[in-house]
Amino acid sequence: MPLSRLMFASIAAAALFGASAAQGAEPVKIRLSWVAPVTNWASIILEKKDLARHLGKSYTLEPVRFAGTPPMVTALANGELEVSNLAYSTLAIAIENAGMDDVRIIADEFRDGVEGYYSQEYMVLADGPIKKVDDLKGKVVMTNAAGSAVDVAMRAMLRKFGLEEKRDYTMVESAFPTMRAMLSEKKVDMIPAVIPFSYDPELRKIGRTLFVQRDAIGVTDMIVWTARKPFLDKNRAAMVDFMEDTLRITRWYLDPSNHKEAMEIAGAAKERRHDARSRLRQIRPRRQEARGPEHRGRGGEAAEVRRARK
Repeated sequence: MPLSRLMFASIAAAALFGASAAQGAEPVKIRLSWVAPVTNWASIILEKKDLARHLGKSYTLEPVRFAGTPPMVTALANGELEVSNLAYSTLAIAIENAGMDDVRIIADEFRDGVEGYYSQEYMVLADGPIKKVDDLKGKVVMTNAAGSAVDVAMRAMLRKFGLEEKRDYTMVESAFPTMRAMLSEKKVDMIPAVIPFSYDPELRKIGRTLFVQRDAIGVTDMIVWTARKPFLDKNRAAMVDFMEDTLRITRWYLDPSNHKEAMEIAGAAKERRHDARSRLRQIRPRRQEARGPEHRGRGGEAAEVRRARK
């Protein structure tokens, strides 16, 4: 099923687009966050850097991987990110909890739940005991990060059936790439499956979809690109160049005539191993509500799963 992809609103373009960056100025460093390969544009944007006419001139680009959108709030607050792809849930955390009322939405990456398009899946073992949502009582469910979009939707669905974390089920955290193994090894009873991981043939062999995000919360503006106003004001010309290059690259990916090459790039991105800059975190029980950018957690996989099962 097709995924509703990046739609840059005209109002965002009007707010940003203006004169090109001044020639000869030091390139502005732009660190752009992402979580899931291919689903997030930042993971594949530099694969077509030949189309980025201003790259290396008015700006440089460094995609930075995170386990989920909640840790991005901390990075944005600490000046470790210039452009962050926040979820509907973490945008609110950034403004209300972290006090960043200068955060501005500059682009819409994709929506979830639109009729006829893909919606994030929540999967259980096909031959396991979980047949309906009620069966998750007393079980262990997995999330990528507390407060993330898939996390909030999952909690909302379980609450519809009267299930609350700690009282009725245990929550553990892990990065998306680890989730199929955790489910197959029966260390957890349900996982959120997002593109491209949800299309993994091995996952499809062992798992089945219990519900989708649309069932829980309907249509959502799932992911938006954000930046802080002082950065935008100071580096307007460079951001204009960056957004112009981004539009050119995304249009290339969405052009049907480039489908074969785009699929090859997507396949390579999915298989690519994490590099030294990856910020993916190890599995751990969810110890507290996501109250803001200070949320943290640590722990080794085996020990944490044992504690979660107790």
